Amino acid sequence: MSQLQSLRGMVDLLPQTLQRWQAVEAVAREHFRCSGFGEIRTPLLETTDLFCRGIGEGTDVVGKEMYSFTDRGDRACTLRPEGTASVVRATLQHGLLSQGAQKFWYAGPMFRYERPQAGRQRQFHQIGVEWLGAESARSDVEVIALAWDLLARLGVGGLELEINSLGSPEDRRAYRAALVSWLEQRLDQLDDDSRARLTTNPLRILDSKNKDTQALLEQAPTLGDALSPESRQRFADVQQGLTALGIPFRLNPRLVRGLDYYGHTAFEITSDQLGAQATVCGGGRYDGLIAQLGGAATPAIGWALGMERLLLVLEAAAKADPHGVAAQLVGAPAPDAYVVNRGELAETMALKLARGLRAAGLTVELDGSGSAFGKQFKRADRCGAPWALVLGDDEAARAEVRLKPLQHKGEERSWAVDDIAAIVEALRNP
Repeated sequence: MSQLQSLRGMVDLLPQTLQRWQAVEAVAREHFRCSGFGEIRTPLLETTDLFCRGIGEGTDVVGKEMYSFTDRGDRACTLRPEGTASVVRATLQHGLLSQGAQKFWYAGPMFRYERPQAGRQRQFHQIGVEWLGAESARSDVEVIALAWDLLARLGVGGLELEINSLGSPEDRRAYRAALVSWLEQRLDQLDDDSRARLTTNPLRILDSKNKDTQALLEQAPTLGDALSPESRQRFADVQQGLTALGIPFRLNPRLVRGLDYYGHTAFEITSDQLGAQATVCGGGRYDGLIAQLGGAATPAIGWALGMERLLLVLEAAAKADPHGVAAQLVGAPAPDAYVVNRGELAETMALKLARGLRAAGLTVELDGSGSAFGKQFKRADRCGAPWALVLGDDEAARAEVRLKPLQHKGEERSWAVDDIAAIVEALRNP
């Protein structure tokens, strides 16, 4: 019988990896709390119509990448490919906007059928924020700063912020007509994907990865040329706000987001920590989405970062600076103590000792192998514990435990095995 394997692009998160994820999530949770964002958790499975209406049927996500099926109730269902549409649906369903603007953050798995690669899987994970009811250019600046400061707080280096304005719906309609007209005169110079997008989602051609198409687009009309005076002023206010906060940015007139609901400010934050610029966070304003999904016209802005890509960046940052913030986050946390024990009575005492220390809040690794002390001490050294708590026949006979320093200089000491408070104090304050 062949060995069972996970589906391609569906990756197991093993304990060592999860320790890193949880460390990142803990920093993010505190970061959002300080800015007044509350956590929201939405279902992994939604109606397919939510994403068709919200993301746009002409997008690659809806057209090529969604995991959709019909359930036993003959309902069209989809595993969520992104978080924003689900957050908006939940907000409308529970009438939350009647209470004023809503600030949410979320973390969890998303699903897209695309070619798996480093930092990108078919089940992938995102951390994101959504601010529903935020209208001013200042809110754009605050949300971008929230992402920038989180990445800096995590120890991500080599950050670069790219911004663009996608303008109002009227601006985009005017630009779309101008761009389509210009490209139709150059159809023979477009790659196959771009020719297909010309009738479905022409703005996505600007984001083409084809080098020849990108070279052609250098001469194409830009969205900036189609912006109304009001949109230009709004974008200028965003730039002024970022400058006031000391956040450097680069204007990228070709930057468009892959989902139809974006308008006005769009941005991406990249890092060179992997050797080349890699996008770790992206987002923008989506003022029309809430009305599109059945609510009242409500401005909104948000962003999301991919956990898989972020962890790769943090691991690279940790290698570049072994003593930096990133190294502390992605390094495997060592236990506070490792209990070395052998002998029938000693093993019983060791179990009781470990239980008492864990109840006091310490992380304790209890060796259950019964192997020779030499092998147990080697395992204690490898795990990085600063202390070994030694219980053998001699210690058990005296009802004592020996505290042996492993990662620092110091003298061995002995304590009564039942004096948990004294042992905790000795371990915490050597």
